[in-house]
Amino acid sequence: MINRIRDIRREKGMTLADLAEACVPPTTAQTIGRLETGMRNLSIKWMDRIAGALGVDPEMLVRSEGNARAQVVAQLSATGAEALSSPRDALLPSELSGDAVRVVLTIEDSAGEYRAGDQLWLRQIAPEDAARAINRDVLVPRKGGRFAFGRLIDRQGARVGVLPTGAGQKQLVVDDPAWIAVAEMLVRRL
Repeated sequence: MINRIRDIRREKGMTLADLAEACVPPTTAQTIGRLETGMRNLSIKWMDRIAGALGVDPEMLVRSEGNARAQVVAQLSATGAEALSSPRDALLPSELSGDAVRVVLTIEDSAGEYRAGDQLWLRQIAPEDAARAINRDVLVPRKGGRFAFGRLIDRQGARVGVLPTGAGQKQLVVDDPAWIAVAEMLVRRL
């Protein structure tokens, strides 16, 4: 088994010391470094501690050597495409954000900035957290099995206002939605 602690830690922008401090109970950066490099065995106990500190599922920390994963091999900067010093596993944002419930909206007809064939991955949040999603694209369940999709523009009490993506459409007001799903990742075929 190959451990992916370093790749996940870097994707989350954490140093060895940050990760060591976030563990419960805290540990040392040296211990985390040894676990990352395989100089120390990654036990179930350590997987649970490190996964908790990174906010991911423990099984995310390891992968089979037989499973080929997409690799990040280069980065694009102002000077052009540059090779990384060493390739690393490409991790989806959905893999990094823990146990949040996700839903997917498929785009059948182009609307606003979305094109036919796109998939929009959304993360569910509680309605009382809607203030964090103002000016973000959201999917909100309505009565009768319908949905409102568009830019969240208003929240007043148990009501939310959503401005649809199409031109000239009126704001939709949804009373007491069960959840709100905030757009997190757009998947578009080239």
